[in-house]
Amino acid sequence: MSVSVAYRHCERVVRTRARNFSYGIRLLPPPKRRALSAVYAFARRIDDIGDGEGPAPQRLARLSQARSALREAVPDRSDLVLVALRDAAIRYPIPLSAFEELIDGCAADVRGSVYASPDDLVAYCRCVAGSVGRLSLGVFGAEDPPAAAPLADALGVALQLTNILRDVREDRRVGRIYLPAEDLSRFGCTLDVDADGGFTDTPQRLTELMRYEVDRAREWYERGVRLLPLLDRRSAACTAAMTGIYRSLLDRIAADPVGALGTRFALSPWDKTLVAARALTGAGR
Repeated sequence: MSVSVAYRHCERVVRTRARNFSYGIRLLPPPKRRALSAVYAFARRIDDIGDGEGPAPQRLARLSQARSALREAVPDRSDLVLVALRDAAIRYPIPLSAFEELIDGCAADVRGSVYASPDDLVAYCRCVAGSVGRLSLGVFGAEDPPAAAPLADALGVALQLTNILRDVREDRRVGRIYLPAEDLSRFGCTLDVDADGGFTDTPQRLTELMRYEVDRAREWYERGVRLLPLLDRRSAACTAAMTGIYRSLLDRIAADPVGALGTRFALSPWDKTLVAARALTGAGR
């Protein structure tokens, strides 16, 4: 199987399975776009295993298989994602070992880990999203890589915190609670649900809790966006588009916290296109 076919497959995965990120990735020049598509395609595979159905031992075994496949010196030629990823890693200094952190984070999901403190949650976010930030940085390149890496990590944490706030209700339905127990206690919330799946905590307490978590995410964004000046224009535009989409989503959650707990908020394709256009012209920085 040719490498070009493998890359095209990865780009299809991004278009169909990572729609928020696709608005940023399309702003990159073709070589970087292909490489980053390979990174996201393998990340999506790992996420799908962690979020999939089936017994926990089976999913943990599949995560171990993904780890082993990543470590193979020569990928299975029938595995289009790994063929593309290996080629990308030859062309760019992609830290493939960061995928192992993502696998660790997804394994924590499968085991049903809970988070006692904000630091515990941040450690999880670094695994599942900070790792992807650092992988992406390998494709982008940076004027000062040692300075850029923690900023890419911080931006990943911000995006993941936004995902968590968007998906509180969906996660609760499958028995997952990511918000730290310390924060729940602070605002007198339990995130218990009634027979209809609605939260039993009072709207006022839920609003206070959600806005507190939004403020934490905003702090991580403020730290992470310091990455943009360290990137070339197209890589900065890609990052600004992704960041802008998720920050807009976070703003909607902040404006209607209780609504966000009742339905999954999302931006329209038109809104995402506008964010990406502003990013490309520099207005999104």
